[in-house]
Amino acid sequence: MSISGISGASPLVGLQSVSASQRPEPVSSTDRTQAPAFSERLGNAVQDLAKAQNEASEKASAFERGEGGNLAEVMVSQQVSSLGFQLALNVRNKALGAYRDIMNMPV
Repeated sequence: MSISGISGASPLVGLQSVSASQRPEPVSSTDRTQAPAFSERLGNAVQDLAKAQNEASEKASAFERGEGGNLAEVMVSQQVSSLGFQLALNVRNKALGAYRDIMNMPV
């Protein structure tokens, strides 16, 4: 018993017939849009982390004072804050490890 495709054609046939108009053009340095620098992205990430931690703290203290709020919302905001901090800590550890590896390379 043999198994054949539905149309009998190879699935790679469609990939091989890409015309020249469909191929992407190489990007030149002048065509690139200005993306934020690494330091800007890192600064924004730290600011977002601080904002998430402040919001979690405010929600927790408001819930403790009995000013309304939902316990589930407080717990979710604390988990978001905790995960963000763990991510920042892991990124820092990886960057320090890479720096140490570079510094220990023989010249």
